[in-house]
Amino acid sequence: MAVNFSHQLPDTDPEETREWLDSLDAVFSASGGQRSRYLLRQLLDRADELGTGLSGTVQTPYVNTIPTADQPFFPGDENIERRIRAFIRWNAAVMVVKANKRADGIGGHLSTFASSAALYEVGFNHFFRGKEDGLPGDAIYIQGHAAPGIYARAYLEGRLTEDQLDNFRMEIGGSGLSSYPHPRLMPDFWEYPSVSMGLGPINSIYHARFYRYLHDRRIEDTSESKVWCFVGDGECDEPETLGSISLAGRAKLGNLIWVVNCNLQRLDGPVRGNGKIIQELEGNFRGSGWNVIKVIWGSRWDELLAADVDGVLLEKMMTTVDGEYQRYATETGAYIRENFFGPDPRLRKMVDHLSDRQLEDLPRGGHDYLKLYAAYKAAVEATDRPTVILAKTIKGWTLGEGLEARNATHQVKKMTTAQLMDLRSRLHLEEEIPAEALEDDANPPYYKPPPDSPEHQYLMARRKELDGPLPTRVVNIRRPIKLPDDKLFADYDEGSDGREVSTTMVFTQMLRNMMRDEEFGARVVPIVPDEARTFGMDSLFREFKIYASEGQLYEPVDHDLLLSYAEGQDGQLLEEGITEAGSLASWTAAATSYATMGVPMVPFYSFYSMFGFQRVGDLIWSAADSRARGFLMGATAGRTTLLGEGLQHQDGHSHLLASTVPACCAYDPAFAYELGAIVRSGLHRMYGNGGGEDVFYYITIYNENYRQPRRADFISDEHILSGLYQWNHALEGTEQQATIIFSGTAHQAARDAQAELAEHYGIGVDLLSAPSFKAAREEALEVERWNRLHPDEEPRVPMVTQRLAEGQGPVVAVTDYMTLVPDQIARWVPRRFIPLGTDGFGRSDTRESLRRFFETDAHSVVSTVLSALAAEGSLDPSVAKDAITRYDLLNPHFDPTG
Repeated sequence: MAVNFSHQLPDTDPEETREWLDSLDAVFSASGGQRSRYLLRQLLDRADELGTGLSGTVQTPYVNTIPTADQPFFPGDENIERRIRAFIRWNAAVMVVKANKRADGIGGHLSTFASSAALYEVGFNHFFRGKEDGLPGDAIYIQGHAAPGIYARAYLEGRLTEDQLDNFRMEIGGSGLSSYPHPRLMPDFWEYPSVSMGLGPINSIYHARFYRYLHDRRIEDTSESKVWCFVGDGECDEPETLGSISLAGRAKLGNLIWVVNCNLQRLDGPVRGNGKIIQELEGNFRGSGWNVIKVIWGSRWDELLAADVDGVLLEKMMTTVDGEYQRYATETGAYIRENFFGPDPRLRKMVDHLSDRQLEDLPRGGHDYLKLYAAYKAAVEATDRPTVILAKTIKGWTLGEGLEARNATHQVKKMTTAQLMDLRSRLHLEEEIPAEALEDDANPPYYKPPPDSPEHQYLMARRKELDGPLPTRVVNIRRPIKLPDDKLFADYDEGSDGREVSTTMVFTQMLRNMMRDEEFGARVVPIVPDEARTFGMDSLFREFKIYASEGQLYEPVDHDLLLSYAEGQDGQLLEEGITEAGSLASWTAAATSYATMGVPMVPFYSFYSMFGFQRVGDLIWSAADSRARGFLMGATAGRTTLLGEGLQHQDGHSHLLASTVPACCAYDPAFAYELGAIVRSGLHRMYGNGGGEDVFYYITIYNENYRQPRRADFISDEHILSGLYQWNHALEGTEQQATIIFSGTAHQAARDAQAELAEHYGIGVDLLSAPSFKAAREEALEVERWNRLHPDEEPRVPMVTQRLAEGQGPVVAVTDYMTLVPDQIARWVPRRFIPLGTDGFGRSDTRESLRRFFETDAHSVVSTVLSALAAEGSLDPSVAKDAITRYDLLNPHFDPTG
């Protein structure tokens, strides 16, 4: 049953209300629903114009948003630009075809760029601003599958060579081109990796918001910069694509423009065969506060729409589903006449003057350059809210019969001689491409107009007018950063003076001290999803404020408290709400600003470590591809340290996931001084003079309180950063017979086990701290490779082997993570090696019970050492057996699989 909410509102003039309703009834009775809908839309539009607070419908008719009469003058040379598009289309197709001739099955995509060439070219020729004037310029997120077209344009500009195009998707030799936008592999060309579906869109939203953040905090003038994002309509099914569009609307990001290529097709079939994806998306975006511009029909439809006095054409457009539109794109004019126009004699009469060929050629709006220019211009001028352009296209457009609009077109990467000849004809390149060059087994040529040709001069002039070529990635530090004094971190070498504090508390204090630094502090970007109070970071609220584009328009409920919730337009904290994906996108924007804007920022994103790599691992991988620099802080870390939370929250594997990301420096510090050394080193490595490495740091911090020890004089930063170092030696009165390695909160079990073994068994144990098993493993692999490639030289010895070579007896490693984490160094340990860890799912319980359950507590470590000694023959097995009984370690419930 429909609910009429207006009945709940007071009616101050019932008689007037009745008159309006009677009028609507009369219109409906006389003219039907179509006329009624028209009048209601007109009223809603006028209500919006008058500022009544009553918005219009979230869906508008299935026609272009900008009427023909409102289209602006096109300032370019349409004919020359059409020629340039033809050259680019041709070269993009030839590049993929040639690559697959040389290396069968190497892949590539023809159809995505074929459908979107005009969408990109109107931007490159008239709107996308480069950076040659020294300003940040625009950010352009390009659909990954459209990469061949972007390479083809760069070839015309002289930025890429024919040899590079010939090596598309063949990078190992050094002159190849990446399959998709990959800054990691093409650091002078691509800026934003976007081929993993949904990541480009969500990153673009937070990038646009970060521009506003920098501007509002007076760090950089980004008022003239736009963020453009090209999206596929099928890509909108990814949660990351549309999941944050409400943020863009809420923050009124008028600097954000999306162009959705609505070719109505996914990889395997229609996006919405039984529906209308453009209408669906319009409702989503309008409801989220976006300005929506639909570009559905090309100019040749204008005449027909103007003649549609009865609204029958509009009704047909509205009721035809996308599956049918896709079919019409593949059929003859006769079929279109019979099935689209034919059922209604009024419609058929409207096209009597058009031939079947003309019906076939009725264009979609996304291929009409003038319609697109009008849409882009309107988008650039709409500065009060974000804009999305929904452009209807045909997938594989111009590629010819058998390719256009076919379900399989996305997978097509080869073209026959006949198909290439057809493409040549469709692009009107008969003079530029000789027919004999396309004969069987011939090597199809690229085409580049001569430097003195009108096309080349026009192409270069347009980009010069728009401040240089795009995409391009040039790291030009326009606003250098001064790092804080090392004393800020050295203070943590003294420990906690007997107080029990967690490493999370230490980090929060460290973060506050960095933010207070007079010269460095403003560059720190603290980011949290919605857990600041969990991490003890609410102490930063009042002092530094949470960023809010409109400031704080209310008095918070806790205004009278010292740690009140405080927002400000110049706020420094980015408190993103319950969104790990959005927070990571925000972190990426800050972590790449050194390259995208020449303004280094230092982001610290703190999150539940369980919800970091596991939930948004794809975004982290994308950040690595982007050459991000910054700190990811895995708070409430560990599978037993986060007591009481259980299976869904307890992290025993984030360091294993971190080990898969080559650019990630992963550390699991046990103590405050280790944390200080790691952060200090990271700052110098990523931002310091002579540094500037494109790496980022993942550091786990814990919520367990304990006394932070003083750093021993023999422990250097190099020891800590190497990933494994001697923490102390066997206790006095004992002879070293075993070694225990620990990381993170497992230090307590290791230290207690060392004392227990000395007191009750007279066994001496060396303790080693392992802040990074990943760093230790990578060093060992590097040494191993060197030895393999230098068989005639003295073999080098991995650091792990060196550090453990002097001791004797078994080596037991204990962490709060899966045994696979310490297992990373197993093959370089020169003695018997037994890792203890928290394999399986987490449980809700106390720390003591959890550590006993997972067999990582002190008694389990003691028992493991004794059993290992017994296995080596240096201890009677009965001693180990008695310890197991004494400590009651036979756990009938233990199950490492969960």
